[in-house]
Amino acid sequence: MVASLKDVAQRAGVSIRTVSNVVNDFPLVAAETRERVQRAIDELQYRPNAAARSLRGGRSGLVGLVLPELASPYFGELAALVTRAAERRSWTVLVEQTDGDAERERRLLDGGRAPGGQVVDGLLISPWALSPADLHRRPGGAPVVLLGEQDASGLLDRVAIDNVAAAADLTRHLLATGRRRIAAVGLQPHLANGTAEQRHRGYRTALAGAGIAPDPALEVPVGALHRADGAAAMGVLLDSGARPDAVFCFTDQLALGARRALAERGVGVPSEVALAGFDDIEDGRFSVPSLTTVAPDKAAIAEAALDCLAERLAGASGSGPARSVVVAHRLVVRESTA
Repeated sequence: MVASLKDVAQRAGVSIRTVSNVVNDFPLVAAETRERVQRAIDELQYRPNAAARSLRGGRSGLVGLVLPELASPYFGELAALVTRAAERRSWTVLVEQTDGDAERERRLLDGGRAPGGQVVDGLLISPWALSPADLHRRPGGAPVVLLGEQDASGLLDRVAIDNVAAAADLTRHLLATGRRRIAAVGLQPHLANGTAEQRHRGYRTALAGAGIAPDPALEVPVGALHRADGAAAMGVLLDSGARPDAVFCFTDQLALGARRALAERGVGVPSEVALAGFDDIEDGRFSVPSLTTVAPDKAAIAEAALDCLAERLAGASGSGPARSVVVAHRLVVRESTA
Protein backbone atom coordinates (compact mmCIF):
# COMPACT_ATOMS: atom_id res chain seq x y z
CA MET A 1 0.00 0.00 0.00
CA VAL A 2 1.38 3.39 -1.01
CA ALA A 3 1.95 5.78 1.91
CA SER A 4 0.23 9.17 1.86
CA LEU A 5 0.99 12.57 3.39
CA LYS A 6 -1.57 11.75 6.08
CA ASP A 7 0.25 8.50 6.93
CA VAL A 8 3.56 10.38 7.30
CA ALA A 9 1.93 13.07 9.44
CA GLN A 10 0.43 10.47 11.79
CA ARG A 11 3.74 8.61 12.11
CA ALA A 12 5.68 11.82 12.84
CA GLY A 13 3.00 13.33 15.08
CA VAL A 14 2.70 16.54 13.05
CA SER A 15 0.20 18.20 10.73
CA ILE A 16 -0.13 17.37 7.05
CA ARG A 17 0.93 20.95 6.33
CA THR A 18 4.21 20.42 8.20
CA VAL A 19 4.91 17.27 6.18
CA SER A 20 4.22 19.21 2.99
CA ASN A 21 6.65 21.93 4.08
CA VAL A 22 9.38 19.35 4.66
CA VAL A 23 8.71 17.56 1.35
CA ASN A 24 8.87 20.89 -0.51
CA ASP A 25 12.03 21.85 1.38
CA PHE A 26 10.57 25.02 2.88
CA PRO A 27 13.20 26.43 5.24
CA LEU A 28 10.88 27.52 8.07
CA VAL A 29 10.69 24.13 9.80
CA ALA A 30 12.48 23.41 13.08
CA ALA A 31 15.46 21.08 12.66
CA GLU A 32 14.13 18.51 15.16
CA THR A 33 10.72 18.47 13.46
CA ARG A 34 12.29 18.18 10.01
CA GLU A 35 14.38 15.22 11.20
CA ARG A 36 11.33 13.49 12.70
CA VAL A 37 9.29 13.95 9.51
CA GLN A 38 12.17 12.78 7.33
CA ARG A 39 12.53 9.66 9.49
CA ALA A 40 8.83 8.91 9.00
CA ILE A 41 9.16 9.47 5.25
CA ASP A 42 12.05 7.01 5.11
CA GLU A 43 10.31 4.41 7.27
CA LEU A 44 7.10 4.54 5.22
CA GLN A 45 9.01 4.87 1.92
CA TYR A 46 6.77 7.81 1.02
CA ARG A 47 7.33 9.21 -2.47
CA PRO A 48 5.79 12.56 -3.47
CA ASN A 49 3.73 12.70 -6.64
CA ALA A 50 6.02 14.95 -8.67
CA ALA A 51 3.45 15.60 -11.39
CA ALA A 52 0.78 16.67 -8.89
CA ARG A 53 3.23 18.88 -7.02
CA SER A 54 4.22 20.61 -10.24
CA LEU A 55 0.61 21.27 -11.19
CA ARG A 56 -0.22 22.66 -7.76
CA GLY A 57 2.86 24.83 -7.48
CA GLY A 58 3.13 25.89 -11.09
CA ARG A 59 6.65 24.44 -11.22
CA SER A 60 8.41 21.91 -13.38
CA GLY A 61 10.50 20.17 -10.71
CA LEU A 62 13.51 20.73 -12.98
CA VAL A 63 16.75 22.48 -12.06
CA GLY A 64 19.37 23.47 -14.64
CA LEU A 65 23.07 22.94 -13.90
CA VAL A 66 25.30 24.86 -16.31
CA LEU A 67 28.99 23.97 -16.21
CA PRO A 68 31.94 24.84 -18.46
CA GLU A 69 33.47 21.36 -18.81
CA LEU A 70 31.89 18.03 -17.99
CA ALA A 71 35.14 16.21 -18.79
CA SER A 72 36.83 18.09 -15.95
CA PRO A 73 37.07 15.77 -12.92
CA TYR A 74 36.21 18.64 -10.59
CA PHE A 75 33.04 19.60 -12.44
CA GLY A 76 32.12 15.94 -12.96
CA GLU A 77 32.31 15.31 -9.20
CA LEU A 78 30.35 18.50 -8.50
CA ALA A 79 27.61 17.53 -10.99
CA ALA A 80 27.23 14.13 -9.29
CA LEU A 81 26.93 15.76 -5.87
CA VAL A 82 24.37 18.32 -7.09
CA THR A 83 22.32 15.54 -8.69
CA ARG A 84 22.26 13.50 -5.47
CA ALA A 85 21.41 16.51 -3.31
CA ALA A 86 18.63 17.55 -5.72
CA GLU A 87 17.16 14.05 -5.69
CA ARG A 88 16.71 14.32 -1.93
CA ARG A 89 14.61 17.41 -2.63
CA SER A 90 12.60 15.58 -5.35
CA TRP A 91 14.17 17.73 -8.07
CA THR A 92 15.52 16.54 -11.41
CA VAL A 93 18.75 18.10 -12.66
CA LEU A 94 19.34 18.88 -16.33
CA VAL A 95 23.02 19.47 -17.14
CA GLU A 96 24.43 21.69 -19.88
CA GLN A 97 28.06 22.21 -20.94
CA THR A 98 29.07 25.65 -22.21
CA ASP A 99 32.78 25.17 -23.00
CA GLY A 100 33.23 28.60 -21.44
CA ASP A 101 31.53 30.19 -24.46
CA ALA A 102 30.04 33.59 -23.60
CA GLU A 103 27.10 33.32 -25.99
CA ARG A 104 26.06 29.90 -24.67
CA GLU A 105 26.35 31.12 -21.08
CA ARG A 106 24.31 34.23 -21.88
CA ARG A 107 21.58 32.30 -23.69
CA LEU A 108 21.12 29.82 -20.85
CA LEU A 109 21.25 32.50 -18.18
CA ASP A 110 18.82 34.86 -19.91
CA GLY A 111 16.30 32.24 -20.95
CA GLY A 112 15.92 30.35 -17.68
CA ARG A 113 15.86 27.18 -19.74
CA ALA A 114 17.82 23.95 -19.64
CA PRO A 115 19.10 21.89 -22.59
CA GLY A 116 16.29 20.99 -24.97
CA GLY A 117 14.41 24.17 -24.10
CA GLN A 118 12.70 22.89 -20.94
CA VAL A 119 11.62 25.61 -18.55
CA VAL A 120 13.37 25.12 -15.20
CA ASP A 121 12.49 26.32 -11.72
CA GLY A 122 16.02 27.64 -11.21
CA LEU A 123 19.57 27.58 -12.52
CA LEU A 124 22.95 26.80 -10.97
CA ILE A 125 25.67 28.16 -13.23
CA SER A 126 29.46 28.35 -13.18
CA PRO A 127 30.24 31.09 -15.70
CA TRP A 128 33.70 31.39 -17.22
CA ALA A 129 33.18 34.01 -19.93
CA LEU A 130 30.50 36.36 -18.63
CA SER A 131 31.62 39.45 -16.76
CA PRO A 132 29.82 41.04 -13.79
CA ALA A 133 28.43 43.59 -16.26
CA ASP A 134 26.95 40.75 -18.36
CA LEU A 135 25.35 39.26 -15.27
CA HIS A 136 23.88 42.65 -14.34
CA ARG A 137 22.11 42.83 -17.68
CA ARG A 138 20.23 39.59 -17.02
CA PRO A 139 16.45 40.05 -17.20
CA GLY A 140 14.18 38.79 -14.42
CA GLY A 141 13.09 35.17 -14.40
CA ALA A 142 13.89 31.91 -12.62
CA PRO A 143 16.23 32.22 -9.62
CA VAL A 144 19.92 31.82 -10.44
CA VAL A 145 22.76 30.77 -8.13
CA LEU A 146 26.37 31.31 -9.22
CA LEU A 147 28.90 28.58 -8.50
CA GLY A 148 32.50 29.68 -8.13
CA GLU A 149 34.45 32.88 -8.11
CA GLN A 150 32.56 35.05 -10.57
CA ASP A 151 30.58 37.71 -8.75
CA ALA A 152 27.46 39.53 -9.95
CA SER A 153 28.24 42.46 -7.64
CA GLY A 154 25.43 41.60 -5.27
CA LEU A 155 22.84 40.80 -7.95
CA LEU A 156 22.74 36.99 -7.64
CA ASP A 157 23.31 34.46 -4.88
CA ARG A 158 26.78 32.92 -5.05
CA VAL A 159 28.46 29.89 -3.48
CA ALA A 160 32.25 29.53 -3.49
CA ILE A 161 35.29 28.87 -1.36
CA ASP A 162 37.76 31.57 -0.32
CA ASN A 163 40.27 31.04 -3.12
CA VAL A 164 42.64 33.73 -1.88
CA ALA A 165 42.89 32.13 1.56
CA ALA A 166 43.15 28.62 0.10
CA ALA A 167 45.98 29.57 -2.27
CA ALA A 168 47.79 31.37 0.54
CA ASP A 169 47.45 28.29 2.77
CA LEU A 170 48.99 26.07 0.11
CA THR A 171 51.82 28.50 -0.65
CA ARG A 172 52.63 28.84 3.05
CA HIS A 173 52.82 25.06 3.26
CA LEU A 174 55.40 25.04 0.45
CA LEU A 175 57.35 27.78 2.22
CA ALA A 176 57.28 25.76 5.44
CA THR A 177 59.06 22.90 3.65
CA GLY A 178 61.98 25.25 3.03
CA ARG A 179 61.19 26.10 -0.60
CA ARG A 180 61.83 29.65 -1.74
CA ARG A 181 61.56 29.61 -5.55
CA ILE A 182 57.91 28.72 -5.82
CA ALA A 183 56.39 28.84 -9.29
CA ALA A 184 52.70 29.49 -10.01
CA VAL A 185 51.17 27.67 -13.00
CA GLY A 186 47.64 28.51 -14.11
CA LEU A 187 47.21 32.24 -14.71
CA GLN A 188 44.35 32.84 -17.19
CA PRO A 189 44.12 36.52 -18.13
CA HIS A 190 41.74 35.68 -21.00
CA LEU A 191 38.94 34.52 -18.64
CA ALA A 192 36.53 36.69 -16.67
CA ASN A 193 35.65 34.22 -13.91
CA GLY A 194 38.31 35.42 -11.46
CA THR A 195 39.47 31.99 -10.27
CA ALA A 196 43.09 32.22 -11.42
CA GLU A 197 43.29 35.86 -10.37
CA GLN A 198 42.22 35.03 -6.82
CA ARG A 199 44.59 32.05 -6.52
CA HIS A 200 47.40 34.21 -7.87
CA ARG A 201 46.60 36.85 -5.26
CA GLY A 202 46.71 34.29 -2.45
CA TYR A 203 50.04 32.95 -3.76
CA ARG A 204 51.58 36.43 -3.80
CA THR A 205 50.14 37.26 -0.38
CA ALA A 206 51.91 34.27 1.14
CA LEU A 207 55.19 35.12 -0.59
CA ALA A 208 55.00 38.70 0.68
CA GLY A 209 54.37 37.41 4.19
CA ALA A 210 57.65 35.48 3.94
CA GLY A 211 59.53 38.52 2.62
CA ILE A 212 59.89 37.06 -0.90
CA ALA A 213 59.42 39.35 -3.90
CA PRO A 214 57.39 37.86 -6.78
CA ASP A 215 59.40 36.71 -9.80
CA PRO A 216 57.44 37.07 -13.08
CA ALA A 217 59.64 34.35 -14.60
CA LEU A 218 58.05 31.88 -12.14
CA GLU A 219 54.44 32.84 -13.00
CA VAL A 220 53.24 30.92 -16.06
CA PRO A 221 49.89 31.51 -17.83
CA VAL A 222 47.98 28.66 -19.48
CA GLY A 223 45.38 28.48 -22.22
CA ALA A 224 43.33 25.83 -20.42
CA LEU A 225 43.44 23.82 -17.20
CA HIS A 226 44.17 20.39 -18.63
CA ARG A 227 47.07 17.99 -18.10
CA ALA A 228 48.65 18.92 -21.43
CA ASP A 229 48.67 22.58 -20.41
CA GLY A 230 50.40 21.72 -17.15
CA ALA A 231 53.04 19.68 -18.96
CA ALA A 232 53.67 22.49 -21.46
CA ALA A 233 53.93 25.11 -18.69
CA MET A 234 56.38 22.95 -16.76
CA GLY A 235 58.48 22.61 -19.90
CA VAL A 236 58.53 26.39 -20.28
CA LEU A 237 59.74 26.78 -16.69
CA LEU A 238 62.50 24.20 -17.06
CA ASP A 239 63.67 25.55 -20.44
CA SER A 240 63.72 29.14 -19.19
CA GLY A 241 66.34 28.39 -16.58
CA ALA A 242 64.03 29.74 -13.85
CA ARG A 243 64.41 26.38 -12.10
CA PRO A 244 61.83 26.48 -9.29
CA ASP A 245 62.18 24.32 -6.18
CA ALA A 246 58.38 24.11 -5.83
CA VAL A 247 55.41 24.49 -8.17
CA PHE A 248 51.87 25.49 -7.21
CA CYS A 249 49.49 24.51 -10.00
CA PHE A 250 46.05 26.13 -9.90
CA THR A 251 44.30 22.80 -10.61
CA ASP A 252 45.18 19.16 -9.98
CA GLN A 253 44.98 18.46 -13.71
CA LEU A 254 47.72 21.02 -14.34
CA ALA A 255 49.79 19.47 -11.55
CA LEU A 256 49.45 15.95 -13.00
CA GLY A 257 50.63 17.25 -16.37
CA ALA A 258 53.54 19.05 -14.70
CA ARG A 259 54.45 15.81 -12.91
CA ARG A 260 54.74 14.04 -16.25
CA ALA A 261 57.03 16.75 -17.65
CA LEU A 262 59.26 16.59 -14.57
CA ALA A 263 59.48 12.80 -14.83
CA GLU A 264 60.48 13.02 -18.50
CA ARG A 265 63.29 15.46 -17.57
CA GLY A 266 64.47 13.23 -14.72
CA VAL A 267 63.55 15.79 -12.04
CA GLY A 268 62.62 14.19 -8.72
CA VAL A 269 59.36 15.02 -6.91
CA PRO A 270 59.57 16.10 -4.15
CA SER A 271 63.34 15.62 -3.75
CA GLU A 272 64.17 18.38 -6.27
CA VAL A 273 60.83 20.07 -6.88
CA ALA A 274 57.83 19.98 -4.57
CA LEU A 275 54.53 19.91 -6.46
CA ALA A 276 51.00 20.85 -5.38
CA GLY A 277 47.60 21.25 -7.04
CA PHE A 278 44.08 22.40 -6.27
CA ASP A 279 40.65 20.62 -6.29
CA ASP A 280 41.43 17.22 -4.68
CA ILE A 281 40.32 15.13 -7.65
CA GLU A 282 40.55 11.35 -7.40
CA ASP A 283 43.48 11.04 -9.83
CA GLY A 284 45.71 13.02 -7.48
CA ARG A 285 45.14 10.57 -4.63
CA PHE A 286 46.42 7.68 -6.75
CA SER A 287 49.28 9.37 -8.64
CA VAL A 288 52.87 8.53 -7.80
CA PRO A 289 53.75 10.42 -5.72
CA SER A 290 50.28 11.23 -4.41
CA LEU A 291 49.43 14.90 -4.88
CA THR A 292 49.27 17.58 -2.20
CA THR A 293 46.23 19.75 -2.89
CA VAL A 294 43.51 22.06 -1.64
CA ALA A 295 40.23 20.21 -1.10
CA PRO A 296 37.12 22.37 -1.49
CA ASP A 297 34.10 20.94 0.32
CA LYS A 298 32.29 20.03 -2.89
CA ALA A 299 29.37 18.38 -1.11
CA ALA A 300 28.82 21.56 0.90
CA ILE A 301 28.93 23.63 -2.30
CA ALA A 302 26.17 21.48 -3.82
CA GLU A 303 24.02 21.63 -0.69
CA ALA A 304 24.47 25.38 -0.16
CA ALA A 305 23.63 26.18 -3.79
CA LEU A 306 20.43 24.14 -3.68
CA ASP A 307 19.52 25.63 -0.30
CA CYS A 308 19.79 29.12 -1.82
CA LEU A 309 17.58 28.04 -4.71
CA ALA A 310 15.01 26.41 -2.42
CA GLU A 311 14.76 29.52 -0.26
CA ARG A 312 14.25 31.75 -3.28
CA LEU A 313 11.56 29.45 -4.65
CA ALA A 314 9.85 29.21 -1.27
CA GLY A 315 9.76 32.97 -1.03
CA ALA A 316 11.58 32.94 2.32
CA SER A 317 14.21 35.35 1.03
CA GLY A 318 12.00 36.67 -1.77
CA SER A 319 13.60 39.57 -3.54
CA GLY A 320 15.95 40.23 -0.63
CA PRO A 321 19.65 40.99 -1.07
CA ALA A 322 21.81 38.43 -2.80
CA ARG A 323 23.92 36.23 -0.55
CA SER A 324 27.53 35.18 -0.87
CA VAL A 325 28.04 31.80 0.82
CA VAL A 326 31.66 30.87 1.57
CA VAL A 327 32.21 27.12 1.89
CA ALA A 328 35.11 25.54 3.76
CA HIS A 329 38.31 24.18 2.23
CA ARG A 330 41.18 22.18 3.69
CA LEU A 331 44.82 21.59 2.86
CA VAL A 332 45.60 17.93 2.09
CA VAL A 333 49.33 17.22 2.39
CA ARG A 334 50.54 14.15 0.51
CA GLU A 335 53.79 12.72 -0.86
CA SER A 336 54.44 15.30 -3.60
CA THR A 337 55.54 17.91 -1.03
CA ALA A 338 56.68 15.65 1.81
